[in-house]
Amino acid sequence: MTTDPRAALGETLAATATDPLRRVLLTGGAVVTMDPVIGDFQQGDVLIEGTKIIDVGADLRAHGAADNAIIIDTTDAIVSPGFVDTHRHAWEAQLRRIMPDVNDLGEYVMSTLSGIAPLYQPADMYTGTKLAALTALDSGITCMLDFSHNSRTADHSDAAIQALTDTGIRGIHASMRPHFGDWNEQWPADLKRLKDRHFTSADQLLTLRLATLATDEVAGPALAYGQDLAAVARDLDLWVSIDAVFGPTSSQAILDWQRVGILNERMTLIHCTGLTDQAWAAMGNAGTTVALAPSSDAQIGLETAIPAVDEALKAGIRPGLSIDVEVALASDMFTQMRTLLSIQRMLAVNTAYGTGESPQRITARDVLDFATVQGANSNGLGHVTGSLIPGKQADLLIIAAEDVNNMPLNDAVGTIVLGADPRNVEAVFVAGQARKWDRALVDVDLTALRNEVGASRDRVLAAR
Repeated sequence: MTTDPRAALGETLAATATDPLRRVLLTGGAVVTMDPVIGDFQQGDVLIEGTKIIDVGADLRAHGAADNAIIIDTTDAIVSPGFVDTHRHAWEAQLRRIMPDVNDLGEYVMSTLSGIAPLYQPADMYTGTKLAALTALDSGITCMLDFSHNSRTADHSDAAIQALTDTGIRGIHASMRPHFGDWNEQWPADLKRLKDRHFTSADQLLTLRLATLATDEVAGPALAYGQDLAAVARDLDLWVSIDAVFGPTSSQAILDWQRVGILNERMTLIHCTGLTDQAWAAMGNAGTTVALAPSSDAQIGLETAIPAVDEALKAGIRPGLSIDVEVALASDMFTQMRTLLSIQRMLAVNTAYGTGESPQRITARDVLDFATVQGANSNGLGHVTGSLIPGKQADLLIIAAEDVNNMPLNDAVGTIVLGADPRNVEAVFVAGQARKWDRALVDVDLTALRNEVGASRDRVLAAR
């Protein structure tokens, strides 16, 4: 096939979407693979067949890759892995920025989790989760862990899962009971039903997790990770995401988990601010993954308010990044990368000032690695996504490199981390399917979405 204009090319992609042998060649642009063996290309190609990447190289057309392929010209653009969000409370999305100046965790907990969460109906769960997932796709996040901690009924959980399915994102539904208010007390027993109903194939876009908290400080002992919840996860063969991991009490909990043998590589600990050296050593020895929330830690002020990247790296853990709560924070991964890069380098320079010391500074490639490869590892999907490697799923972005805020392209990684933002994301592919094309979400009626989101927001707030 020959190269089509953008609109016609989008129609061709849509018309051939169900063909498992369809080939798509992205050619002529910079390629950032995030794989140290393959490396990056100032001008390179990525070949997709069906859902997977089958080749990456400098000029695949010379080897016949263009034969019978849909050709996408990526000249003046960057092809990169999709971003991976390791922790977002997606159901809250229709309340985004409702409390931009939240002062601390307690204020968020009482306002949102105690005051508003009990008012959510299944339809509101669906709308919030769908909005969060579409926003993620629009900004280049191809994989998102939804820490769904408002599972009041089985219907609430089903609605959140259906929203992820309907958007086409690569999603992880991490299920947790509510913190406060009335609920059907179906969790964690309902996890088996969820797995049997919604998660029947290893090849599907969605996976299931158990979600819980580190200690009993926020919502009581029933939500604190321990041997009972570890047994549930083990029996159902589920990974575990643990939120609110910070301070001395979480540090002691981590050592307790190590002592009884339930600290392992199938756990993701979230935030991890203010932990002791002993806790970090235990996490590093166990192979535990970590999800940092840079803007959340700093802006809301969680424990030390400093994202724990240096502590993680010292323990041998390369962390993933996450968005957390949109009620007070930004929705995109560009913000998380820049926030973390600025804070860590600021602290390194400040520590060295007047001392002659030279603390190590992280780099733009480091934070891009955290936002892609390490995010995929934290989500238990490092073998599936996170880098552009033959055999992995075709989860990738096309970023405009010659827009006014990016031109001229001098360094692709630097441009992604320090120059680009969601407006520059020209296209997003998940499992080889275009979910954003020509800078617009595919098959999304924005007027209908706006009406749905506004109606849900208004209903919930009116019920207070």
